Amino acid sequence: MINKKFFFKGFRSILASDSPAIALGCCFIAIGALLKNLGFNIQESIFSTMLTYALPGSLVMAESLLIGASLLNIFLAVWFVNARLYPMTVSLFPLMMHKSQPKWKYYFSCHFIAVSAWLIMKSNYKNIEKKHRIDFWIGIGTATWTTAVIGTFIGFYASDFLDKNMMIGLAILNPIYFLCMMVGAMKTFQIGASVILGLLLGPIFYFFSPEWSILLGGLVGGTIAYFIGELNVN
Repeated sequence: MINKKFFFKGFRSILASDSPAIALGCCFIAIGALLKNLGFNIQESIFSTMLTYALPGSLVMAESLLIGASLLNIFLAVWFVNARLYPMTVSLFPLMMHKSQPKWKYYFSCHFIAVSAWLIMKSNYKNIEKKHRIDFWIGIGTATWTTAVIGTFIGFYASDFLDKNMMIGLAILNPIYFLCMMVGAMKTFQIGASVILGLLLGPIFYFFSPEWSILLGGLVGGTIAYFIGELNVN
């Protein structure tokens, strides 16, 4: 069973001063309004957030529906977008694995992988005994997931009061927050260089390939920063 003490400790962690909960909620307010404008009812909107959860996947799904893409294309698009969560999973779950915990907890909690929950866990896991980290993580995931659902609900019913510019502003709060978190995490040369190079190379690649500019900027910038860091170490 899930340890209630650490579950609720994780759940309450979204109330910390550096928590992404507010930015996450604002983004899903925009998602809720967008889904309503696409013709979703409240049940479909809530169900969509519950299943898709991560913000980019929800945006891709909504935009794909808007242009009339098939269900197969929508599934593949959301799948590929959410593949970005794989590196987070690889870096996070070894920190929580413990032989005393049943495997179903780890499979169950994979659904909660998102940048917001990942940031909270990476900031707090050292303060939690390893055998209880999975319960703490499930608490974090449940809290951020609940925040996303509530944001969708509010956005759906507040859509009549939100114009296009307000929705865009709400939608970019989360990326801005994550950028600030990355700047705050620039404690090593490699991390700092990867963030700066990504910011510089992204606009440059945009002139050559607007569709791939963000991916190429991050990939090339991160790779260069990695090798520069390795050369400095050696």
